[in-house]
Formats: sequence, structure tokens, C-alpha cells
Amino acid sequence: STDNNIYMKKIKQSKKQQKKLTVKALQIEILQLFRDNPDKKFSARHIIEILGIGNNKDSVVYALDQLENSGQLKAARRVADISFTPSPENRTENRTQNPRSTPSVQRSFRDQNGAPKPIEGTFEGKLDMTKSGAGYVVVEGVEQDIYVTARQINGALHGDKVQVNVYMSSRRKPEGEIMKVLERATDHFIGTFKMRGKFALVLPDRDTMPEIFVDIADIKEAKDGEKVVVQITKWLSRANRRLTGIVTSVLGEPGTSDIEMKSILIGAGFNIEFPEDVLAEAAKIQDDTEGDAKNRRDFRGITTFTIDPYDAKDFDDALSFRVLDNGNIEIGVHIADVSHYILPDTALDKEAYLRSTSVYLVDRVCPMLPERLSNELCSLRPFEDKLTFSAVFTFDDKFTIVEKWFGKTIIHSVRRYSYEQAQEILETREGDFADELTKMNEIALHLRKKRFKNGAINFETDEVKFKLDEKGVPIEVYVKERKDSNMLIEDYMLLANKEVAEYMAKKEKLEVPYIYRIHDVPNMDKLQDFALFARELGVKMNLDSPQNIAKSINELVKKAAEDENLKLLMPIAIRTMSKAVYSTDNIGHYGLSFEFYSHFTSPIRRYSDVLAHRVLFENLTKTKRIDKEHFELQCKHISAQEKKAADAERSSIKYKQVEYMKNHVGEEFEGIISGMLERGIFVEIKGVMAEGMVGFDKMNESFDVETSRLRARGRRTGNILKMGDSVKVRILSADLEKKQIEMTLI
Repeated sequence: STDNNIYMKKIKQSKKQQKKLTVKALQIEILQLFRDNPDKKFSARHIIEILGIGNNKDSVVYALDQLENSGQLKAARRVADISFTPSPENRTENRTQNPRSTPSVQRSFRDQNGAPKPIEGTFEGKLDMTKSGAGYVVVEGVEQDIYVTARQINGALHGDKVQVNVYMSSRRKPEGEIMKVLERATDHFIGTFKMRGKFALVLPDRDTMPEIFVDIADIKEAKDGEKVVVQITKWLSRANRRLTGIVTSVLGEPGTSDIEMKSILIGAGFNIEFPEDVLAEAAKIQDDTEGDAKNRRDFRGITTFTIDPYDAKDFDDALSFRVLDNGNIEIGVHIADVSHYILPDTALDKEAYLRSTSVYLVDRVCPMLPERLSNELCSLRPFEDKLTFSAVFTFDDKFTIVEKWFGKTIIHSVRRYSYEQAQEILETREGDFADELTKMNEIALHLRKKRFKNGAINFETDEVKFKLDEKGVPIEVYVKERKDSNMLIEDYMLLANKEVAEYMAKKEKLEVPYIYRIHDVPNMDKLQDFALFARELGVKMNLDSPQNIAKSINELVKKAAEDENLKLLMPIAIRTMSKAVYSTDNIGHYGLSFEFYSHFTSPIRRYSDVLAHRVLFENLTKTKRIDKEHFELQCKHISAQEKKAADAERSSIKYKQVEYMKNHVGEEFEGIISGMLERGIFVEIKGVMAEGMVGFDKMNESFDVETSRLRARGRRTGNILKMGDSVKVRILSADLEKKQIEMTLI
């Protein structure tokens, strides 16, 4: 508790000021306050009141962070009210660097009259920790996240599934205490190894993690300062006040791109190596293609090929084409029969489920399956007989499906196309199988038009790609082009996924549990915020119905293709949408406008597809219902792993963007203002899509940012900076450790 005399004295003095301080002046004043009161603790709110300044909480928190980073202050992490805790809108590490998120909407449970009602009781959810050591428990079905002070975390770590008891609720937010950790997000962490005499410490890369004690017998020849992987053997608890672990892998000297990519994977909870028993089991699998052919529909005499990225190493889908005697066209979508090789409850199966997905970083893949399966047995390589699970469709002359068939097959691919090779054939109509590709593209275009006519949303956004040197350092950044060859494959995969799901959903009146890919209607609160933002940039959104929302977003896609400054709206629009997940309860897929949808076409890299294959095969000739409750738990795990993989992929892109810009410090670039905070604007560099900050302290005048964070006005000149403006910037620095780029406005 702070002495009231200090408050009153400072407040009286401050009434004469009430002005905003510069970043440097603010830091000096804050530091002097703490020096005058070395035994006191102050929050950002207290500092604003005592100093009587016009700076808002964001700018004070930023000043505190800078002073803490320089070692001049230490955050009082054990008392939430007086620690340097970011505001709820910016509580995660990523969100403070993500200016594109729409303004947050504070929501709570409300009664039938619309009045807020308290949240109380015990809940289960995922912990989202902040840098301060406090956190928020995200509970499915509860609109507000539950705030937990650092003292009430009780040994839980970021991402853990926890049981939280809500002991206090107000109109603003529910608060609680974590009672139990139900499931750890991961038990492996990456950090810097430090020798400490008779024991060692690992200082985790993750900000929210405490240090990990390691016995000398468990250091695995690690040297001081090296990056290591440590496995936790004793967790924090009321009885155990320190984390203990063993070093499982020594990565080497920090600072290399290779170690950073491994750190991203391990930090997301993915193993970078397969266990010995899994590799041994994979090595024993025999290639029985010829022996198994007699039990399958034979497509080896029908023209079949694959179309994939030029650098693909595994091919899990192929297309076949033939004209039937009656003039109809038969197109087969052939998918690697992974479930033939991976049997339930084997070591391979358990590891595949644990991972649930392959993770695609910029310069590597962390596969779901060992190479023996992903690149050899299951990969649909050209000029080899391969076992597949197929969805075969017959189209009449109006491109209407008149017949469909699902079952186990054997194929023989006669050509491996890259997207670029297939595109050249489509454009010139010359080359191997030019007639077949052209006709398949006509049908794909018909399917695509039909999908959008039915209300599908075009979620197409720019995708950044890198050209790397032999050390993995980016030497070129470019935006991937999506052409007909890409969309052709996508259209047939969507068709197969849709038709398989519809078959299972309509198989019998009594439900046969299946794994669906579902996508709920948008969150209207987020959409309304986005619509206001879009209007500021001259784009009107019609939110009257889900159908009109889809039309509005598709119109935005068209406008963004013509006006580059509107492209920043696309990722924000996507974030207003619900997230697609796996579930046994089918509610349809809003974004695709499909009543039934599943994932069937990528079992080499998605465990959901392996499950889909197993259940479908069991139900082709009979009916077999599996335990829906257990199936739903599997769906939740797979969805969670998918999110972790997506986060890891984004982190690798961010790292490579900063790594690329590190070689361009001092150079000038064109960009677009993509976000605003009290301390500056974010600018996205055109062509590179790397985002950096231009601090207001680097400009020739101070700026006031509107509450909406869409505009900033210069105090001296009245000049306006607004979201979407084209600007020119110079790169000042690129910090790989923080994944941050600093710029100045030209």
C-alpha cells in the first residue's frame, strides 16, 4: 500500500501539468518516482495518477517495459494489481505486435433483459499467459476469458488445460484461481544452458516460463551458453517450488536460423525426431502392393497424374481421367491409402495421433509420419503402382455428376507435374495430356462457379514465399501466384471431401458418427467492428444475413485485387470469421457454403483424414458406429494441434521476414500503414509483406491516435496518418530475437 501523502503531493503538483511526456521524458519521470520510493510498488495506473500526466496506459506500460528490459526496474510479478500487466486487449505476446486485429469488444454473460450477470463456479479451459506471469483461462462456451493473477496460477504454464475456480466476478471481468492442471501443453522446452557449479539451469526462451533446474548427471554434455532441449520431470506445485528437468538434446550455439526453426517447432510442442519404436515399426512395413491389388479396383490402365509444388517430396493425391463409351467423363480423385499401412493402436498410429499434423515451416517440414511412409510407401510417385482410397465421379456433357463411387483402388501415375508445368499446358494447350488437363480444368471451373453462386466465400489472400540460400537465409521474397493449375487441384479435393461427408451423413436415418470439418457463421460483434473499419477505407459491408456477409467479403476480394491499399483488410476479415475445426456434430461449412464437409484428401499430413478413411471404409458395405464421445475428444485434440502448427508456421514466416530485412537495413521501401498504437504506426512493406513499426518519437512532431486506432493527427501541423495510407519508409533495424523491424517514415 502506497503512502497517501506521496499520492496527494504528486497529484497537487500534476494538476498544473496534465500534459503528455515524450517517451524519454516519461522514462526519466518514472525512474525518479521509483528512486524516491525504493520500497514502493506502482502500477501503470498509479503512475499516471501520481505524475498527473496525459499519457495513456499503453505508453506507460511501454516505458515500464523498456526500463525493465534495461535492468533499471523489476516487475512486481507476484501482485497482479501492481505488476506491469498489459491491458486485456494486448495480453498475449503476439497481440501487441498484431495491429490488424479489430477493436476488442468487451462481452459478458447477460440475463434475458440484457443486463450482465456474474460468472461463477468451476470451469475447464486453456491458459493464455502474459509476460507479467498472470494469465487468462479461455473456456469454451464462456464469452469472457477468466483473469488469473500470477499468485493464483499455481504452477500452470502457457497452453495448459486447467481447472479454474471463479471466485470473483464483476461487470468488467471474471477472476479466478487455477485449482489443477488437467493436461500439459508440452513437457519439452527449449532454452539457454547455464552452468551453476554443482547444478545447471536452463533459461527458457518462452517469456512466461521460470528457470528449469537440471542435475549435473542430466546435462548431456551441454556447454554454457548453448541452446538445449529440456524435458520437465518435476512440475511447479504448492509442494514443489521449482521446475526440474533433464537435457534431452543439445542444439548448439544460439543465433542460427536452423536452431531458431527447431526452437519454433519445440516451442509449439512438436517433436523434431521420431521415437525409436516408431521408426523401427515403420522400417518393418513391407510393400505388398502387388499382393493386395486383387482386392481393389484397378486404375493402372487409366491416365493418372499428380500436380504438386515443384519442391514437394510427398504426393498424397492424384487425378485420373477417361472418356466413357457413352461420352461421359470419369474423373478419379485418388488419395494415398495411409490407413492400409497404419493400423490402430500401433506405435505409428499413436505417434501420428499425438502429432495430428505435419508442420510446414519456411525451410523445412516436421512430418506427421516417418519418411519410410510419407516419402516412400504412401507417396504417389510416378511410374510406381500405389495403393489408394478413391472418390470417382462421372460427369455428363453439362458437367453434372451422374454417378459417384468410393472405394480402395490401385493406380499407376504416368506423370508428375509441378503447378508451373501444368499451368503452361493449360495456357498453351500443348504438351503431355493437354486435352485431358484442359477438359478437367473446364469441369473444375464449373464446380468453382457453382460453389460461389451458392454463397461460398473467397478467402484468397496473398501468401509470402522465400527463396533461400544454401544456409537457409532468405535472399528473395515474393508473393505466391494462384493460377488455374492450383485451383484445379483444390476444386477436385473440395469435391471429394464434400461428397464423402454427404455419403456418411446420409447413410442412414440413425446417425453414423463421422469426423466433419465444420465452420460456424461469423461472430457479429467482430464483424460490426470490421464493417466500421472497412467503411473508413471506403468499403461498405452488408451484414443483414450470412449470405450478404459472404457477398460483401467476395466484393472486397475483387476490390482488393484492384486497389493494393485494401489488401490489408483481407486478413482482418478472415480473423472476424469463426475458426474451422473438426467435430462429430455437423453444422456445415459456412465459408465453403457446404452442408456437409470432411477432410479426406491428405492423410499423409493430417490425422483427421486417416480417421475419415477408416470410418468410411468400415461403412462402405455395412454399418459400423464408433463411440461418438471418444471420437469427439479426438476431434478436439486434432483441432488443437492444427492451431499449434498454424502458429508455428506464422512464427517461421515472421522470422524469415525479419532475417531478410536484416540485410536491407538503411534501404528505402514502399509500404502501407497497417496498424496504430499510442507509440507509433505499423507499416507493411509492399512485396515483402514484412511488418515493422515507425515510432512517433522518430518523427518531427507528436501525434494523437484516435480511440478507433484508424487515424493519428499531428499536434503541430494537423497532418493525418490513417490506416491504408501508402508511405515510404527506411529500415533502421531488424531484431531477430524479438522478430521486430524498426523503421522511420520518409
